[in-house]
Amino acid sequence: MEEKTDPKLIEEVGAMSYKALTMARDMVKPGVKLVDVANKVEGFLKEQGYGAAFPLNLSIDTQAAHYTPTLDDGLVFGEKDVVKVDFGAEKNGVLGDCALTVDLSHNNQKLVEATIEALQNAISVVKAGVEVHKIGAEVEKAIKAKGFLPIVNLGGHTVKTHELHSSIFVPNFDNGDDTKLEEGMTVAIEPFATDGAGEIKDSDICEIYSFDIETGVRLKESRSIMEEIKKKYPHEPFAARWLSNVVPSGFGLYAGIAELSRTGALTRYPTLVEVGKGLVSQAELEVLVEKDGCKILTK
Repeated sequence: MEEKTDPKLIEEVGAMSYKALTMARDMVKPGVKLVDVANKVEGFLKEQGYGAAFPLNLSIDTQAAHYTPTLDDGLVFGEKDVVKVDFGAEKNGVLGDCALTVDLSHNNQKLVEATIEALQNAISVVKAGVEVHKIGAEVEKAIKAKGFLPIVNLGGHTVKTHELHSSIFVPNFDNGDDTKLEEGMTVAIEPFATDGAGEIKDSDICEIYSFDIETGVRLKESRSIMEEIKKKYPHEPFAARWLSNVVPSGFGLYAGIAELSRTGALTRYPTLVEVGKGLVSQAELEVLVEKDGCKILTK
């Protein structure tokens, strides 16, 4: 049986997650480097005495999720970018998770509003005993009412200690799943909307990993990276750029990570892209399920 987490700590982590998220949002401006935003916001959490539940995601346009800057990323935000900002704090294994969309051109506000309204409507039906497909139905209805499609292979999820995506998946459409939420569960409600095909796939870009098992490796860089990961990131996902203190050479760093991935030491989280090359918006809040409703944690 899982040990009960201090409710005050859950709320504390949620509040810090939202503070970091809005800090990142305010830095997303044309001409600003993505890596500068990531380093600043992730560093802010560390200064406040928190870890990161996962690397700051700054996914642009057709990217739905999981883009975090590379070690020497020269990419800057463009004037027409649709930017998904997804982040969360961590403390003693308690994880926050929240997201929003920044429309730098202001020409895609209807797409952004679709996920905001879907999130609000979904949260309004969350309570102990609700079947997850009913939450998905609310998301689907709100997004389609705006003329867009929900992304059917992304969704919300329950959150447990050191387990960001735990056992229950909360769909973004009515998939008929009669799994029920229980009082005391922490759940991330996470609508995605698109003007594309309504589905995502893995891309060739991958900068986020998590430690799985210790394996035998040949390269000295791989051994150094594995020791660092075991010490600093044994549970939560990490960014490749976080390991530059161990292997400062970009070539050596990525060669070591590639070997660790091949041997099964690491799990990869590739950047997810919309299959129809449609723009994507996202909104996400973490809630605590209560008997007759829910409490928003990331606020």
